[in-house]
Amino acid sequence: MKSIQLLLDALGHGFHAGTLRFVIDGGDVYTLGDGEPVATLHLRDAAVLREILLRPALKFGETYMDQGWQPEDGDLLRVLEVGVKFEEDLDHRMRGRRVRALLSQVLELNNPLASRHNVEHHYNLDADLYRRFLDESMFYSCAYFARPDMTLEEAQQAKCAHIARKLDLRPGARVLDIGCGWGGLAIHLAQHHDAHVTGITLSSEQLAVAQQRIEALGLTDKIEFRLEDYRDTNGTFDAIVSVGMFEHVGRPQYSTFFKDVHELLAPDGTALLHTIGRLTPPGTGNPWIRKYIFPGGYIPAASELFSTIEPTGLLVTDFEIWRLHYALTLREWNRRFQAQRAHFAATLGERFCRMWEFYLLGSEAAFRWGNLCVFHVQMTRRLERLPLTRNYLYARP
Repeated sequence: MKSIQLLLDALGHGFHAGTLRFVIDGGDVYTLGDGEPVATLHLRDAAVLREILLRPALKFGETYMDQGWQPEDGDLLRVLEVGVKFEEDLDHRMRGRRVRALLSQVLELNNPLASRHNVEHHYNLDADLYRRFLDESMFYSCAYFARPDMTLEEAQQAKCAHIARKLDLRPGARVLDIGCGWGGLAIHLAQHHDAHVTGITLSSEQLAVAQQRIEALGLTDKIEFRLEDYRDTNGTFDAIVSVGMFEHVGRPQYSTFFKDVHELLAPDGTALLHTIGRLTPPGTGNPWIRKYIFPGGYIPAASELFSTIEPTGLLVTDFEIWRLHYALTLREWNRRFQAQRAHFAATLGERFCRMWEFYLLGSEAAFRWGNLCVFHVQMTRRLERLPLTRNYLYARP
């Protein structure tokens, strides 16, 4: 077993932002890194640790799902805090990152058929799952905590209001919502800004729920939802918005996405892209996330967005970085998920629950201590389209 500690010492050399203690049933203890915080994992046996060390990015989460280890005192977030910090440190030290990033793009070749399959993998889960841990309007994207005391419901509505101001909507505006989810943003824009919204999604389950919602609200004359790929959309729109969908596009399709936005946007229109982003240079996708949560997905660096937008004729007129808003959102999602955990365990199984909490808490850790944030990219086709200052974005509605 001495060889395991030697390997951990080599991996953790120079890492002082936290300590992982691996306690094997039977008494053996191994450590990775040093410093605070200290997080302790209780492992079923040494084979679990060997499995993790062979493929850490995949097996750390997978062995948790299979009950191979438990965090001490149930504090999974502390374990993931140290894990995220260590992964960041290791990324800086590893060589061949450019090669790995290029190879990673093979997994992001999302043609229309692959895109629909990937979306259905995550979003065609029973809508009851999402209803039980999301806000009342079922927003499954980062909320905007304009005040620290906001509820999740208030912060999601604040997000919608902020997006509407960035779109600078006029009454009767024709809006395209790419990746409309369960219809929350489309409903907000129709109700509060007299917009006529076309929402597109690749999830049949989301489409059915969104359609039911607008029928119940009497908004079918102002909102149309379609099961449609953005590459098949036609028409001209005064505003285009995409919230939490771009993470599924994949780098090989970036040019197509922004060219389509340019072609669909009216000459006097405004577009807004809301996407998770990375604060570091381009990298690779996480294999556990790709396998269990978002197949085909990738989180872009700002440089990847700008270099793809610039040749299209779209003009970036505003770029905003949301730092900890998603960490706050995920914390509340997990709180609500844990309140319903017994129900989910009975209906979906313990392994699913462990997967989902690892996903929610791991994502919170990545936004709180890692390199993730949210980008807001505002684009137009005419330089004079919007006010000269940013005051209009923060004025009281």
